[in-house]
Amino acid sequence: MTSTPPEALSVLAFWFDPAHTAKWFQSDPAFDAQIREQFGDHVDAAAAGRLNHWLTTPSGWLALLIVLDQFPRNIYRNDPRAWRQDLRAQQMVVSGLDEDFDRQLPPIQRVFAYMPLQHAEDIGLQHRCVQLFGDLCNSAPANERDHYTDFLDYARRHESVIARFGRFPHRNAVLGRATTPEEKAYLAEPGSGFS
Repeated sequence: MTSTPPEALSVLAFWFDPAHTAKWFQSDPAFDAQIREQFGDHVDAAAAGRLNHWLTTPSGWLALLIVLDQFPRNIYRNDPRAWRQDLRAQQMVVSGLDEDFDRQLPPIQRVFAYMPLQHAEDIGLQHRCVQLFGDLCNSAPANERDHYTDFLDYARRHESVIARFGRFPHRNAVLGRATTPEEKAYLAEPGSGFS
């Protein structure tokens, strides 16, 4: 049986360290710097396809998704490189789902297996993301269900933005895209930004 490479396991140990979970969705320069120092080479290697051998196990698959989808958002805040590997990560999610890799992970790890779909500027992937988070919420232990209900709510909010605009307007300025008047009005609303 194939084993997960130690480098992939180190990504999971870092990301799911209880000391780091509060920083997952925050802008924290020190945390970003820590990821850049510890895993910047991993991000470059993954982008070049040199970590694809991680894809042979559910844990390796998840670690590669984190390196392609989450770490660039920390390392490259307010830079187009934050989203450069999104399409690739989304394709990897779909391939892993076909192998039922997600079902072999603990619930909190499944959140980050689905996250690349939540970041997709594609309504079909958004619909699938909401379905996956709904299934995860329904299967979560009763004492943890509220936590997963929050993740489902965020998935629905992302889906709503893509259904409305076909893209995430908050990325426009960084990506050099023109913002429509409707998008400008949306961006003026509290809580409108997603990564």
